[in-house]
Amino acid sequence: MLTTAAILVPFLLGGLGVVRAAPKQLVQLTPEEGVEIVCNAAAEARTVTVTQTQTVVVARPNGTAASLSSSSVVVPVQQQQSTGSSVRQQSSSSLRTSASAAGVVGSPSSTAAAAAGVGGTTPGNGTAGGFRNALYFTNWGIYGANFQPQDLPADKVTHVLYSFADIASDGEVISSDSYSDLEKRYPTDSWNDQGNNAYGCVKQLYLLKKKHRQLKVLLSIGGWTYSPKFAPVAATAAGRRKFCSSAVKLVQDWGFDGLDIDWEYPASATEAADFVALLKTCRETLDEYAAKHATGYHMPITIACPAGPTHYNQLDIPNMNKYIDAWHLMAYDYAGSWDATSGHQSNIFLNTANPAATKFSTEKAVNDYVAKGVPPNKIVLGLPLYGRSFEATSGPGKPYSGIGEGSAQAGIWLYKDLPRVGAKELWDEQAMASYSFDEQRQELISYDTVRSAVEKVKYLKNKGLGGTVFWEAAGDKKEEEKSLVKTVVREFGGDGRLERGLNLLSYPVSEYDNIRAAIFDDE
Repeated sequence: MLTTAAILVPFLLGGLGVVRAAPKQLVQLTPEEGVEIVCNAAAEARTVTVTQTQTVVVARPNGTAASLSSSSVVVPVQQQQSTGSSVRQQSSSSLRTSASAAGVVGSPSSTAAAAAGVGGTTPGNGTAGGFRNALYFTNWGIYGANFQPQDLPADKVTHVLYSFADIASDGEVISSDSYSDLEKRYPTDSWNDQGNNAYGCVKQLYLLKKKHRQLKVLLSIGGWTYSPKFAPVAATAAGRRKFCSSAVKLVQDWGFDGLDIDWEYPASATEAADFVALLKTCRETLDEYAAKHATGYHMPITIACPAGPTHYNQLDIPNMNKYIDAWHLMAYDYAGSWDATSGHQSNIFLNTANPAATKFSTEKAVNDYVAKGVPPNKIVLGLPLYGRSFEATSGPGKPYSGIGEGSAQAGIWLYKDLPRVGAKELWDEQAMASYSFDEQRQELISYDTVRSAVEKVKYLKNKGLGGTVFWEAAGDKKEEEKSLVKTVVREFGGDGRLERGLNLLSYPVSEYDNIRAAIFDDE
């Protein structure tokens, strides 16, 4: 016998797990269980009508399933999502659980339904004591490095920083590679989809977010190559508004969680003040979007910040800090081809016995940022997934001649290609830095190893820092015991010690049909 039941479903526009039901069928949740739900319904709809008994499988935040049948349940409506598409059913089988670095020179980069408070976790915010483990992922990595979004260790990462968006002369933030971002078809993509859909890395990153609910994706803007475009845009109110409104539009269209700004570097007090104004405008613009379309969700702003005093002393750090959720300290590129001697590129401390080998240190940078008012837990320690080479040298702090070929570019070796055959990995105890040296070739390569990653986690725990961030994803090793991204998670204490704030899945005004509909059909 057919029954009819009316149910009011609460919507806090934001992202949680996904519930699907066939058109005209019940979707319901039990708030006290903290069930996650996303529902696409007509803008004016205040009820979902059931014309037959239907069991709907939903996902709790802890990854377990709950089957809810279509009995009459009424809970208060807080806000309704509008997309005009049908609510669909999710089978139980598809349930998911949840740069220029030091500020010395350029890095090797070309360069809801929201159940706020579920289990003590607010969407967009980490649980108490959770570490960030962020990873830059470049849109050009899909080519030469053949590193695809599916290769990301998504279960070990809290934030993917998708790099880099470009900046037009009027301040508009734009795609730097539309093929990589939106057009590339992966094997699981259909060629028969109807409508205006996103493909490429954007779609794949969204699918990763659905599978790994702790994973947030931020749009990283700038980098070394595009950084000269910041100053003229940030100098005017109109430029700042254009920058921030277009950046937030990409976030809403691409299904991202927030922004990462990589300006290398403000060069005057005026530019430093303009940077503060730019951050303020972006914070306001993100908050305006969230208030309309992602109630209860905090969309973060992070920045890539220099570890070189010349650059960070130029910044208005106290005022910047008002608008920044995390400072990604580029604690690498301390030494390189611009130096007269070889040296460590990511050492924690100075080596007072060999000062030529350590011209900069992470310790000084961290202490200076804290002294300028940055809470330690907002500082995220950068680690390189690449090494810098020095040829014809006898060791750290010694003269050299040339930088060699490299596996990424001249003088740059990806961590996964190190150590080179014939080289021996060594450790500088005073600097707390690793490197390899080949006696026959007289080649020194400065890079982070498992040992240095372990020591850096000990260091950041002792300093009360917020976690780690890596440049960049394509450089890591796949082996569990050799991966630096996975090593730091082990040293944090395992997956359970990672920040576990839920990501956002609801994008009701995305220009892309599949993002707006939460890509129901092709996972």
